Order: sequence, then structure tokens, then C-alpha cells
Amino acid sequence: MGSTGTVLRELRGAQKSAKGVSLYSRYVNRPAGRVLAAGAYRAGLTPNQVTLVSAAFTYAALAAVALVEPSWTLGLAVYAALAVGFAFDSADGQLARLTGRGGPDGEWLDHVVDCGKLLLVHAAVLISFYRFGELPSDAWLLLPLGFQLAAVVTFCAGLLREQLGKAAAAGAPAGSTAAPVSRVRAVGLLPADYGVFCLVFLLLGAPGAFRAGYAALAVVHTLFLAAFLTKWFRELRALRPG
Repeated sequence: MGSTGTVLRELRGAQKSAKGVSLYSRYVNRPAGRVLAAGAYRAGLTPNQVTLVSAAFTYAALAAVALVEPSWTLGLAVYAALAVGFAFDSADGQLARLTGRGGPDGEWLDHVVDCGKLLLVHAAVLISFYRFGELPSDAWLLLPLGFQLAAVVTFCAGLLREQLGKAAAAGAPAGSTAAPVSRVRAVGLLPADYGVFCLVFLLLGAPGAFRAGYAALAVVHTLFLAAFLTKWFRELRALRPG
């Protein structure tokens, strides 16, 4: 087992492409995940165990949102746990590529945890609104449901786009080159990044500000969903044979 410095260098060489990744994921979450992956490697953890650690941090934070009265202290704790959970979510894949111990079971587990996270984060906000929020109108209870719909459809449609694209590319002639990584795109994707979304929980101590920030993000994610669906549909249609 090499030194931590050696492991970190090997992890840097085993990174996924930065294409389609926001600046937060590229410069904050992935580097944090790399450090956690190196620590997990030194501790002898498997990628699947790291995925479960990620789930523990994330789901504990979401349970706190649903069960504990909002406050500045809660907001800080929830954000910290979600950020750590997200970093571990990056670490499991990096550890799998480093050790060669990844597989369909690990990818499946990772996606199951991610899907549960997207469902529960908005369910937790809905429960918090209902239990603790002095809402201007009961219509605010519909907001987390709409946000949840946009998040889950984006997640599932993105996975299908990736898998169907791979299947189509497998039968296509070789020779196509990947588009260069765009910094402008990386900046533009920031509002849709889960790590940036988690920042809104720092406002839990100010219910009005939290609702406003959460609503603004819901609108942005819905607009991104419309753009992504249009883009992915066109890309898949272009892959049709003949």
C-alpha cells in the first residue's frame, strides 16, 4: 500500500472527464472526494462501503431537516453533512477506478443511493414546511413536489441518455472525437449542481429566505430540465440508423 501522496497522484490520473461537469464538482467536490478516496484506500474500505458512508451522511442530514425545527445551527450541520456525503459520493467511483474493484453492482448501488437522495431531499423539505413553516399559503406545499419531479426526471432521463447513447455508439464506426471541455458551460451548469443546491440549507435559520432561495432553485432546475430534455432528445434522434 503506497503513501497517501502516491495514492493521490494515482487518483488524479484516474479522474473521469470534466466534460459536462460544473466548476463546483470539478474544483471542489472531486478534489474533496479524491482526499476521501485516498483515506478510504488506506483504511481498506471497498467502493461499496464508501457508497454506504455517503448514504449515511446524506440520509442523516435529510432526516434532521424533516424532524428538527429549523435554525441556523441545524442549517450549518445539514449543509456540512450533505457536502461530506456528496464528496463521498465522488470518492466511491474514484476508489473503484483506482483499485479496479468497480462493477455493475457498485454502479447500481450508487444510482440507488442517488435516486433515494433526490426523492428524500425534497420530501424532507415538504415535511419541514408542513411541521414548522409558517407558510404564506398552503400552495407552498406543492413547491417541493414540483422540485422533486424536476430533479427525478432530470436524473432518470440523464441516465437513459447515457445508456442509450452508449448502446448506439457501440454499433457506430469509430473515429469521432470528443468535444473540448468548455469553461463557459462549466460555469453555466453551477445552478444545476447538487453541491450548489445544498448551500440553500444554510438559510434554514431564516425561513423566508430559505423559501425564496429554494423556490428560485426550483425555477432554475425546471428550466434546466426543459433544456436538457430538448438537447438529449435531439442527440438520441440523431443516433437513429439510416
